Amino acid sequence: MQKVKVAVVGLGKMGLSHFSMINAHPDVDAVACDGSAFMADVLGRNIATRVHRDYDQMLANEPLDAVVIATPSRLHAPMVTAALDKGCHVFCEKPFCLDWQDSQRLTALAADKGRVAQVGYHYRYVGAFAEMKRLIEAGAIGRITHVLAEAYGPVVLRPKRATWRTDKAEGGGCLYDYAAHPLNLLNWFFGAPDQVIGSHLGQVFSEGTDDEVFSTLRWNDGPTAQLSVNWSDESHRKMSTKISLIGTNGRLYADRQECQAYLRKPVPGLAGYEDGWTVKYTTELTEDRWFYLRGEEYSAQLDDFVGAVRDGKAGAAENDFASATETDRTMAMIIENAETGQPVGEARAAAPQPAKKRGWFGR
Repeated sequence: MQKVKVAVVGLGKMGLSHFSMINAHPDVDAVACDGSAFMADVLGRNIATRVHRDYDQMLANEPLDAVVIATPSRLHAPMVTAALDKGCHVFCEKPFCLDWQDSQRLTALAADKGRVAQVGYHYRYVGAFAEMKRLIEAGAIGRITHVLAEAYGPVVLRPKRATWRTDKAEGGGCLYDYAAHPLNLLNWFFGAPDQVIGSHLGQVFSEGTDDEVFSTLRWNDGPTAQLSVNWSDESHRKMSTKISLIGTNGRLYADRQECQAYLRKPVPGLAGYEDGWTVKYTTELTEDRWFYLRGEEYSAQLDDFVGAVRDGKAGAAENDFASATETDRTMAMIIENAETGQPVGEARAAAPQPAKKRGWFGR
């Protein structure tokens, strides 16, 4: 079987991680690309893989099947455009694009060309969050009335020299780097919100970008959600993303490690969940992958990408361009709301609830 030729572009933290997985994949013939002369030289002297320094020249000269893009966020739109124009399948790190209209355009372009198109929202491959989605769709906790989506971690802990991540024009700040993950999960569970209100993009240590994000998202045919994100929280050793839901029949909680469910009464057809608490761990909720390097969710998304390219299954991915565009649009709504103080989008007025009959003593 002929191998899939994949280029990994951008060899920073995530790029090196993706490169290590792609380069070890038995179905892949990998090349790499990075604009840094130092990085290209170090890798070129220590691995057999060809390392390019010019992205456009690589696209022109290498017979590539696919490209994995892990460059600073500002570069995603032009690099994805060039790869699709060349006929390549594309895996792009999150966030997809800093301008959601670029995301929308590229979603249409990838679909028109029939290309496999994924964005690195790896939490969709975490067993606990996938189980939460399954329980929501099964109606496990009834009508959902309360949602809290959180992410905290130790990225910016003091005033310091800016990096591309903390440069709003380059990386988008805490909103695009951290809040994008819980927002993408909310989009996965409930779709795009109809209205965003009460948004705040705050600075803790940074001067040119946000370190904390708070917002309220409303769905006309769904719940209202509170978003709380802070990347200047050293009480967490690394990024911690969690979702809490309360409904008329109980509550759900999920993070990277586990999915907890409390049901007031069992739901017909939902095996393994009785009344009271049930806890299931990601280790028991995750299918073993035949190919594994780093976390199983990272391996799984890239393995799915390679498999889809190899088998010609465009549009099969859980974390496709269209879903990432939904998240980019949600973040744009939060920015507009924070800047103007005005609601963004329209929420339909809730239907009035029938008044309860009162007894003799007004109870």
